[in-house]
Amino acid sequence: MELGAATDASPLEADDTSMATHAVSSPLMKWGPPIFKIVGTAAAVGLITFGLLWNSLFAQMPALPDRETLWTMNREPAVEFIDTQGKTIAVRGFRYGRAVSAKTLPPHVTNAFIAAEDKRFREHTGVDMSAIIRAMLANARAGRTVEGASTITQQLVKNLFLTPDQTIKRKAQEARLAGDLERLLSKDDILDLYLNRIYLGAGAWGVDAAAHTFFNKAPTDLTIAEAAMLASFPKAPSRLAQQAQSAKAKERQAYVLDQMVEAGFITKAARDEAAAQQLVFVTPKSDAFTSHALDYAVERVADLLPNPPPDMVIKLSLDMKLQQAAQKAVESGIATMGRDRRASEGAAIVVDNATGAIRAMVGGRDYKKSKFNRATQARRQPGSAFKMFVFAAALEDGLTPGTVRFDMPVTIQNWRPRNYGGEYRGAVTLSEALAESLNTVAAQVGYEIGIPKVTALAHEFGITSDLHNFPSITLGSDEVTLYEMVTAFGVLAKGGLKMSPYIIEEIRNSKGDLLYSNPVAQSPRIYPEEFAAQMNGMLSRVVVNGTGGAARFGGWDIAGKTGTSQEWRDAWFLGYTTRFVGGIWVGNDDDTPMARITGGEMSARIWANMMQVAHAGITPEPLPGAKKAEEYLSNEDMDRLNFYRRLSSAFAAVEARDGG
Repeated sequence: MELGAATDASPLEADDTSMATHAVSSPLMKWGPPIFKIVGTAAAVGLITFGLLWNSLFAQMPALPDRETLWTMNREPAVEFIDTQGKTIAVRGFRYGRAVSAKTLPPHVTNAFIAAEDKRFREHTGVDMSAIIRAMLANARAGRTVEGASTITQQLVKNLFLTPDQTIKRKAQEARLAGDLERLLSKDDILDLYLNRIYLGAGAWGVDAAAHTFFNKAPTDLTIAEAAMLASFPKAPSRLAQQAQSAKAKERQAYVLDQMVEAGFITKAARDEAAAQQLVFVTPKSDAFTSHALDYAVERVADLLPNPPPDMVIKLSLDMKLQQAAQKAVESGIATMGRDRRASEGAAIVVDNATGAIRAMVGGRDYKKSKFNRATQARRQPGSAFKMFVFAAALEDGLTPGTVRFDMPVTIQNWRPRNYGGEYRGAVTLSEALAESLNTVAAQVGYEIGIPKVTALAHEFGITSDLHNFPSITLGSDEVTLYEMVTAFGVLAKGGLKMSPYIIEEIRNSKGDLLYSNPVAQSPRIYPEEFAAQMNGMLSRVVVNGTGGAARFGGWDIAGKTGTSQEWRDAWFLGYTTRFVGGIWVGNDDDTPMARITGGEMSARIWANMMQVAHAGITPEPLPGAKKAEEYLSNEDMDRLNFYRRLSSAFAAVEARDGG
């Protein structure tokens, strides 16, 4: 059948087919297994080699963190201090500046960096292959490295995650992470990070910090010439920043300007104008006159923030004009008046009555010689300045400014207080005794009302140092700080309300996030307002016709108290008006005696010089309770006082006639 013929094969045909198949398959069967082994072995070796190479390049490669961490990671500790107007006072450590966005900057600022570092920034995906090829050809022709090919994204990755080592491993990781970063962030986000995290020399990280460091202006105010100069620094920031005013720097700036023209960012005319511009660089300023205050602020941060960030922008309450005036008053006062009186150091504090804001703090004459803050750390005997607490406690105990006590030799528990000068006045009012700083009366009054009442009131007013209930505490025998004394006098300046001085108004990180703001709180009353007014009257008498006359200035009502410790080791003046409370301490760090300097001399004069600046432009205001000299005693008080004085004189005459 035809069908069978089609399907059946003859024996000859079958043998031929078998022989043909055998002829073809025999070589494969013979050589096949070795080839497969070789290919398989090569593939395995290749895979293992590739795996080892991949592992060597990318093992332990850092992973990309979240967006927020990118802003703060790997920052060195840095603090920028600003005043209430937002102007930079000083920078400790590296300067990171404020966070800026490329969208808020003039186009020529961002374009300068793009032109200098990565003209194809908007086109590539993290690595620019055309730039790499171009750089390889240029370097081959030159026989050395003359051109780089790192993109802005790669530079950002290197700064944030990697070491600066020039190795294949680092470059491979840099390229891979750059691609990862491009997938995580937008181009605008990457550019913002770059402009804020790039190091530009002189301790400045980011465009904002560099603009202020080199040109003392915001980055939004940079000219094309200034932007091109800053954009020239990333290649070698430490070296180029130091040479900013050299011919080398001008050459690099010219290169950036040329690249901006080539990229179409500016015209050739604009390039020529920028190249001809004479740049004015900022002369670095010393923060020596504020450094004691800055140290104090840093100490306070630890109390306000449990986990402070490495970079902070701290807004201080300091009034820089007053701060400079206080420093000048202390320095000039000691340099002139203290030279022959063996006084070598001084400290000052001024606090705003209404808010408690510390407007000036001087911790010493020269921060470079001594970082010890004599305003907050030095504990010294306040002497007669402590009498304020004695008489304030006496008013609470029922005595009045017109209460009469006798200034005479007394013995209290084997202690014999003596007046400065060794004279005694007999019958005096408490107001007179405080004005003339009569030791015997203060000692008697303190012992009469009870020493514990005096120390308790002092603690309530703001003294945190240890106080002992000995009779001598009435004359300031225990040691306190100037800060504590100003705080305590501030209670009276506030009419009996608690004084809570502060120096930090706000703390932010460099991105601008608010971390702390000084709370606006009501000051509780800790002393009766009527007694505060009576104390104002008594303490203003100290200045009107008592030991503090040198503190007068500008028609203001001033209340205050002088203080001198044993053997003239310390001289104080604490005083206040309706606007400010402040204090001055003068002495020697080694506690050696001065040459009979009292608080009513140098300290009161320095205080007046400082406070004149604080009150400049303010119309003098009456201090509640303060009086003129002739108003301190009523006719009734004068009659009673004269009676006691006549009686005292009679007893003295009898005693003298009978031989004592």
